[in-house]
Amino acid sequence: MISVLIAEDMHLIRGAMVALLSAEHDIKVVDEVGHGDDVVPSCLVHRPDIALVDIGLPGTDGLSATAELHRRLPSCKAVILTGLATPAALRRALDAGARGFVVKDTPAGQLAECVRRVVAGERVIDPELAVAALNARQNPLTTRELEVLKAAAEGSPVGEIADRLFLSGGTVRNYLSRILAKVGARTRVEAVTIAREAGWLWPDDVREIGLIRYRDGGPVLRSSERS
Repeated sequence: MISVLIAEDMHLIRGAMVALLSAEHDIKVVDEVGHGDDVVPSCLVHRPDIALVDIGLPGTDGLSATAELHRRLPSCKAVILTGLATPAALRRALDAGARGFVVKDTPAGQLAECVRRVVAGERVIDPELAVAALNARQNPLTTRELEVLKAAAEGSPVGEIADRLFLSGGTVRNYLSRILAKVGARTRVEAVTIAREAGWLWPDDVREIGLIRYRDGGPVLRSSERS
């Protein structure tokens, strides 16, 4: 019997997942949590085979919880659940130690199959998304340029950015001009959008990830990669 923990803060979605997976003859849901801070403690108590973790949990976000779970209980394999699919989100999920990346509108049968494949030692990822992640454009911005762009993304005027980063106003304007040229943007807003979609500029609160971009089309299809 495959034991599963579900971490999802939306009650209706979590309840539906519990019901659907519990209907499978070889899967047992051992616990369900709605807060990121509860993921690792619950897994340490119940020691499930699989943890299905929403990327945007309140408290400790899903990616941070997955990274901690991978460190403290590597026998429990994490699968990231998300409402969007972007190369940036996939790369960060894999860096956190996730063994799968699944969108929430995946049919129940495919979700159950994903659980079985991950338990069997496979990595379950959308093939198109995996290729996009491999071919994604490299970050052309320096650490300082990212700091300036992040401050600009928060709506801070040039003077405030300068004060925060201990720079002159002219230096900040020069940084912003270089940033626009490097990313191929005409405005700061466009530069922020490009950087977020590419994964160079990541929100402090992962729950904001849904504001970045949702992938067009239907459910993400799955593929597996033998570990």
